[in-house]
Parts: sequence; structure tokens; C-alpha cells
Amino acid sequence: MSAARIRVQVVHALPQRHWLCELELPAGSTVADAIEASGLPGKIDGLQVDPLQLGIFGRLVKLEDVLHSGDRVEIYRPLLCDPKEVRRRRAVQQRET
Repeated sequence: MSAARIRVQVVHALPQRHWLCELELPAGSTVADAIEASGLPGKIDGLQVDPLQLGIFGRLVKLEDVLHSGDRVEIYRPLLCDPKEVRRRRAVQQRET
């Protein structure tokens, strides 16, 4: 009898391009296992996996979180600017017009 397996995806997106890797892993695999198995950090120039910038369907997760079949591990990119600052600038521009 074979060990239980799960199917997951690992994704990373840039404004111009995205990567999606579908994997079959042993049950009990973690977010870190999936990222390593995907090979994406070695395939994408400049990709630095920040443990604080990972999610599953938009919910932040940790490297040691255990995956379930159907999960999509998302490797987020750093923010270019603070969203609060962008809203402040937009509000000032709207008041000026």
C-alpha cells in the first residue's frame, strides 16, 4: 500500500508574468517542503522567499504549516510602497481637484 499523497500548487506572480507549479507531495508536507519541491526560488531571478510573505489562498501562513490537498501556496513579492501612504496621496489629490 502506498503512502497518502496530496496535490498542491505553488505560485508566484509579477506584474508581467506568473509561475505556477503543480506538485504531488506526501501527506504531512509543509509550506517549506512545497516551496523546495517547486524549485521556483532557483528558477526565478531575484526571488527571495520571505517567511513573512507566504500565504494559502490569501491567508498568511508559516513555513512549518502543514498542507492539505488542494492548497495553493502563494509566494508574495515585497510591496513597492506603503498602501496607507498611497491612500493618503490619493485623498490629497482628490481634495485638490
